[in-house]
Amino acid sequence: MQKSQELLPILTGQPVIPVVAVDSARQGVELARALASGGLKAIEVTMRTPAALDAIKAIVAEVPEAICGAGTILSPKHYEEASEAGSRFIVSPGATVELLDAAKEGSVPLLPGAATPSELMAMIQEGYEILKFFPAEQSGGVAYLKSLAPVFPNLRFCPTGGVSPTNVASYLSLPNVVCVGGSWVAPKEALSSGDWDAITKLAKEASGLSA
Repeated sequence: MQKSQELLPILTGQPVIPVVAVDSARQGVELARALASGGLKAIEVTMRTPAALDAIKAIVAEVPEAICGAGTILSPKHYEEASEAGSRFIVSPGATVELLDAAKEGSVPLLPGAATPSELMAMIQEGYEILKFFPAEQSGGVAYLKSLAPVFPNLRFCPTGGVSPTNVASYLSLPNVVCVGGSWVAPKEALSSGDWDAITKLAKEASGLSA
């Protein structure tokens, strides 16, 4: 069963969950501080770089105001490593039986990805009510999520992938969207140059959106 009592407050606490990839633990710490200063305390550090686990550990230790999660979790090994690093929530682009079993046994709530009706039905059978919808734009976007609502009235989604300042309001207006995942609040140029003020400004704008 999904640990919604732990996951839901994180996802409803802000309209946008930053989805980031960092090159070092220090960069992760500075980024988490900048985002939290702008009102985005929950952050998803993706396992797309070798520095991800060290960054999660450092954020947990040095940025107590942040709620650090791990993303791009593809296997039980990833889940275990992210849990041991101190992740408060774990996000996967999809779901496998093995990963769901690891999440059942583990203590950290999982936000698994699902998009097709069959995947959604499988997730309901597993006890999940909050899902990642990925890749959102490429999978049909706002119109697709609207069409799912009457068929799956108890499901809520965090659309991620192609969500941007130009379409975020349309996603957040949907009753079955709890929040969105977005990388625009931490652009690569600002990350590489260490322009934390620019990231804090983007975070403030994003945190003011209506979910």
